Amino acid sequence: MAGLRYVCRLFVILGYLSVVPVLAQNPVEEKTTFEAAFQGRCGHGSPCEQLCYELHDGMYECDCRDGYILHKNGYSCAELNSTSPSTSELGDLVDEAESDEANADNADDEDAVEDILYMRGATFTIHLDAPAENSTVNATKINEVNGADRIELRATSQGPNLEQKLPSTMESIVSTEPACSLDCGPAGNCYIEQSRGDEVDVVIEDEDDGAVDLEGNNVNLRRKQGTFRQRCQCPLGRGGDRCQLEAEVRSPRFTGSGWLAFPALRAAYKHVQLELEFRPEAWDGVLLLAGERDDLQGDFMALILHHGFIEFRFDCGSGVGTVRSTETVKLNEWNTLSVYRHRWDAWIQLNQEKRVEGRSKGLFSRITFREPLFVGGPGNTTGLERLPVRTGFKGCIRHLEANEHHYRFPLAPQGDAANGFDIEECTADRCSKVPCSHGGKCLTTGGDTAVCLCPLGYTGDLCETRVDLQVPSFNGSSYLRYPGLADTSLSWLELSVTLKPTAPDGVILYNGHHSDATGDFIALYLSSGHVQFTFDLGTGPATLRSENPVRLGEWVEVRVSRTGRLASLEVEDDPAQEILAPGAFTQLSLPLNLYLGGAPSPDMYSPKMKTTASFVGCIQTIVLNNREVGILAEALGGVNVGNCGHACEARPCGDAECRPLRERFTCRCRPGVPHPCPAPDDYTPLVPPPARISSNAIPSVRYERAVPSFTGSESYLHYNDADTMKRIISYRVDINMRFRASSSSGLLLWSGRQSDPQEQRDENDDFLALGLDHGYLTLAYNLGSGEAVLRYNLTRLDDDLWHRIRAVRNEQWASLVVDSGTGVSASSPGQLRQLNTDTGLYVGGAPDIVRTTGGRYTKGIVGCISDLVLDSDFSVALSSPAQATNTHTCIP
Repeated sequence: MAGLRYVCRLFVILGYLSVVPVLAQNPVEEKTTFEAAFQGRCGHGSPCEQLCYELHDGMYECDCRDGYILHKNGYSCAELNSTSPSTSELGDLVDEAESDEANADNADDEDAVEDILYMRGATFTIHLDAPAENSTVNATKINEVNGADRIELRATSQGPNLEQKLPSTMESIVSTEPACSLDCGPAGNCYIEQSRGDEVDVVIEDEDDGAVDLEGNNVNLRRKQGTFRQRCQCPLGRGGDRCQLEAEVRSPRFTGSGWLAFPALRAAYKHVQLELEFRPEAWDGVLLLAGERDDLQGDFMALILHHGFIEFRFDCGSGVGTVRSTETVKLNEWNTLSVYRHRWDAWIQLNQEKRVEGRSKGLFSRITFREPLFVGGPGNTTGLERLPVRTGFKGCIRHLEANEHHYRFPLAPQGDAANGFDIEECTADRCSKVPCSHGGKCLTTGGDTAVCLCPLGYTGDLCETRVDLQVPSFNGSSYLRYPGLADTSLSWLELSVTLKPTAPDGVILYNGHHSDATGDFIALYLSSGHVQFTFDLGTGPATLRSENPVRLGEWVEVRVSRTGRLASLEVEDDPAQEILAPGAFTQLSLPLNLYLGGAPSPDMYSPKMKTTASFVGCIQTIVLNNREVGILAEALGGVNVGNCGHACEARPCGDAECRPLRERFTCRCRPGVPHPCPAPDDYTPLVPPPARISSNAIPSVRYERAVPSFTGSESYLHYNDADTMKRIISYRVDINMRFRASSSSGLLLWSGRQSDPQEQRDENDDFLALGLDHGYLTLAYNLGSGEAVLRYNLTRLDDDLWHRIRAVRNEQWASLVVDSGTGVSASSPGQLRQLNTDTGLYVGGAPDIVRTTGGRYTKGIVGCISDLVLDSDFSVALSSPAQATNTHTCIP
C-alpha cells in the first residue's frame, strides 16, 4: 500500500516537472495552494494567522487576506510576490513526498499530499507567448480523467477580454442582414437587431452551392431572411441614439442585452458572500456570472433568474451545484438577495425569507476566477448552454456587495466598472407616470417605485375606486387623523382598543405635544408581537409591555388605564402590568392631532418609542374615557384606509347601524327608535291598491328581499315550482348554500316522497336530506336502491358564524365541501341513479318534521340562510317562496 501511494505521488510530481520549462516562461496565473483542516472551532485557540472559517463537520480552516497566500503548513500567510512556483519550491515538494514515504505515520503531511492528488491544482492552464493583436492563442490543459492524462487543445482569448463576441456555428451562414452604417462614436457598436418571429431560415440544397467546413465535411448553407433594425449599442457612460450624450449611471438599469464588467474576483476561491438589491422587470435573465474561462468550461459561478425563481449555480470543477429559491421574486419591486458560498456548501436568502441550502458535486472545493465579473448579462461569455437562461437581466440594480466590497457602478476611476454596454440610469421618480385620482397624493418609496396615498373613502392603485368603509384596515402606509386629547385627559385616561394585527410591529395610536417630537406623548404600539404602552408626562418616559405576544390574524382587546403617574396595561385576559412614571409631574397635555394606525411621517414619533413602523391589520372599536369613538365618522381625514373584510361590509342591518363585535356583529337602531328595530315582515305580500284589481284577476304579489331566519320548530320555506324541482328531481344536483346556525342539530334542506301510513312506508322511498348532526354537516339520500350517508367531520358548523357549503350529487356519487376546505365523498348502493321525489323542496325545516323525514330529524335549524343556488346558475328566491311558515328577518 505504501508503494502504491509512493507511485501516485511520483506520478503527480513527474507531471509537475513536465510543465516546469513552460512555466518558467509563462507563469501560471494562480498559484497552487494547500488546504489544511483542523478539528475544533475558530477562536483565540486557533493557529490561523489572518482568517479562520468554520466548516460544517466540526472542523475549521485558515485563509489569508487579499495579497497574501496560505503557507503549506495550513495556517501562516506569506505576501504574494509571484504567481509562478519556483524551482526551489518544486524541490521542496519532491523532498516532502520522499519524507512522507519515509514517515508514513505523519498524518498532516499525508493530508497535504492527498490535497495535491484531489484538488483542482492538479489541472494546469498554460498560456503561450502573446500573439499578434486580435489573434487567438492555443492553450494546453492537462486533465486527470479516470487515471489517465488527456491533452485538450482549444482556442481562447488572451485572458480577460471585454469586447463583445459573436457566437460561432458549424453551419456556414449566408445572411441578408444589411451592413450596419450607423456612426456610434469611438466606443459604441453599430448593432443589428432582428424582429422576433420574423427570422426564416432557408436551407440551400443545391450541390453547386454547397460548402465544406475546416475538416472537409459537407455542410448546408442557410440563408437568413427577415426584418432588421439598426441601433447603437452605447458603452457605459454614453447614451442617445448615436451615443452622443454623456450619461451618468449610479443605479444601472439593464435592458436585457447589456452588461457591466468588473475585474475578476480576488481571494474568493473558497469563500464568497454576495449582497444584491435589484428590481426585475422580466422573469428570466442572468444577474451575475464569473468563472475560470470565457467559454464557461471549468469552474464558474452564476446567479440567474429562471421563471421568476432565483438560482445560484456553481461548479468547483467536478459537477454543478444548484440552489433555488422557494419563492419567486417580486416583479417591478425591489428585492433583496443574500448569497453565501464556502467550499462545497452554499445558501441563498431572498427577501428575508427562509434560507435555502445546497451543495456542489465532487471532491473539488475551490473555484478559480480568471474572467471578469459580469453583472446584468453574460458579457463576452460563450458556452451558455450550461445555463437554463442565456438572456441578460432586465431591470435595475442599486446595490452589489461581494466579500465586503461595495461595488460602484460608474466606470473607473470614478467607479469600479471596467466596461459595459446598453446601460441606463434607473429613474427614481415615477410620480409623473402615476396619475392619482380623487385628490390622492403620489409618494416615491425609493428606487423608481411610487404609490398613491388615497384620501378617506377611496382605494386602488390610483385611488380610482370608491369604497364604503365599515371596519377599517391599515396596510402599513395608512393612518386616520382625529382631534387630539388636548386637556381632556390631564389627570386620568381610560382607553380600550379592539384590533386584529397581521404584522408584529406597528404604531396603533399616537398623540404628542410638540411637532418636533418632544414633550408629552402617549403611544400604543406593537413591538416584536408584544403590546407596549409608552407615555411621558414631561419628566421621562415609562413603558409597559404585555407578558405574552399577541396572535397575528386574531381579534384582541387592549385596555390602558392611567391615573396621574400610575398606568396599567391589560391584553385580553392576561394579568395587568403596572408602572409608575418617573419625576413629579402628574398631568398630560396633548394638543396635537391624534393618529390611528400610523402617521404622515415617522419623524412625528418620539424617539423614546421602540418602533416607528405603521400598523398592519384591522382596528374595530375605540373606547376613550368611557365614550365609544366613531372610528370613521369622527375622523378628520385619512390615507390608504381600506375595508377589513368584515360581515358588516354587506350591510346586513339595512338602515340600522352594523356594530362589529369581533367576528360577529349586532344591529343598532337609529336614534329615537326603540329596540328591537322594527323590520318589514319578510313575506307579507304588498298588494296594489284595491281600485286597480279587477274582480276576476289574481293580484300580483311581490315580497321584500330579506335574509330569512328559522326558529327550529315548524319554521320553514317550501318550494314546488317547476324551475326548482327540475333541478332537484334529476340525475345530478349541485347545491351551494350559505347559512349560520346556533343549534347543533337541525334540518337544512329536504325533498322526499309523500307520507303514507307508517306501516306502509317503503324503506327505499327516494329522498334527499341536508342538515346538521351534533354540529357536523350530513348529506343523506336514497335513489330507490339503498340509503347513503355522507358526514363532514372536519368542521363544526354550530358556532353561529356564516359558512358556505357545497353538496354535489352526480348519479350515485356525492361529495361535500365546507368553506372551500377538503372535500369528502361517498356513493349509494344498487343500480338506480335518479332522484324521484314529490314533496317539493323544504328549506330550514319541514312540517311535522319527524313524520316527514321518517324520524331522521326532529327539528329544523335555529339560524339564518342567506343564499341557496342550484346547479351554479339558479338562485332560489328566499324572499318569495310558495309558502313561508314561522320565519323572520335575520337580524342578529
